[in-house]
Amino acid sequence: MTFAQIILVWYASNKRNLPWRGTRNPYYIWLSEIILQQTRVVQGTPYYLKFIAAFPTVYDLANASEERVLKLWQGLGYYSRARNLHAAAKTVVGTYDGTFPETFEGLLKLKGVGDYTASAIASICFDLPEPVVDGNVYRVLARYFGVELPINSTEGVKYFKDLAREVMDPDSIRNYNQGIMEFGAVQCTPKNPNCMYCPLNDSCVALQKGKVQELPIKINKTKVRRRHFNYLSFRDADGKTLLKQRTGKGIWQHLWEFPLLESKQAIDEDAVIKKLDDFVDAKKVREIIRYNERPIIHKLSHQHLYTVFWIVKTDEVLQNSIRLSEVEKYPVPVLIAEFLQVLLKKPETDHQ
Repeated sequence: MTFAQIILVWYASNKRNLPWRGTRNPYYIWLSEIILQQTRVVQGTPYYLKFIAAFPTVYDLANASEERVLKLWQGLGYYSRARNLHAAAKTVVGTYDGTFPETFEGLLKLKGVGDYTASAIASICFDLPEPVVDGNVYRVLARYFGVELPINSTEGVKYFKDLAREVMDPDSIRNYNQGIMEFGAVQCTPKNPNCMYCPLNDSCVALQKGKVQELPIKINKTKVRRRHFNYLSFRDADGKTLLKQRTGKGIWQHLWEFPLLESKQAIDEDAVIKKLDDFVDAKKVREIIRYNERPIIHKLSHQHLYTVFWIVKTDEVLQNSIRLSEVEKYPVPVLIAEFLQVLLKKPETDHQ
């Protein structure tokens, strides 16, 4: 059997029962693919089900507020995906009358849809012979064919796309594409793949040469930036707090957060006090509590955030303040959601 035939046979017996597997509806397939970018299936599936329940059609998603979309997305990370998802839904409704483009080129015009996502929708929904190349596919092809080109180099990206096209089964493209992605996720896993029971083991170059753990090769281009976040969780005379919406093009665009002091290194209470006038009348502040002694380290792809929460109690009545319990209604970074989850479970006397 050919490589593609082996993948198809394996997929028929081993595919997982996933909620988007039994449909050709491009809205459902598109939604699942966007959610699963940078996200494992076990984590992404509940989000997919939440989005389908909240927005059964692309019209529902297009007509929703960005705030509601971001709130449902909360915890998935890479929030630009959610904003692009919303923008693309508006395009499908406004430009295409609610019908997804049925060509690879047309799908590429949707915001947030790149080569991989367009290939997945085109093949799964419309049987177009477009090969998918995601992280799982890179791994399977690199190992089986012994390709040592970096998968994130210009040359590597082109080579793997051409190789994927060469070995695919165009007549069964829907199942083949899903099959090779599933094979990478379940069988040819990143660490400790079960090569002994792999149907490709007799002709896998990486296995024969002892390079399974070395492939695929990826150039490390990312320099991780270290940032120090100090969140000021205010309590005013009415027991209310402040929340601000993030602006600009940085991380967590349009999400809400407590007033933030960002510093180049860790700071102490004295440094916080010096900056309080930027937010409140410092003379009316009666207590500052450092909530977590050690910074919470939140790792993003290009940066690590060292975060400390400060509870600041003031006798002032703050303008535009809200009750602490109401913060949960807003789309916030997962750091703040987890802080609130713990804080709201504790008796108020813990923070008096």
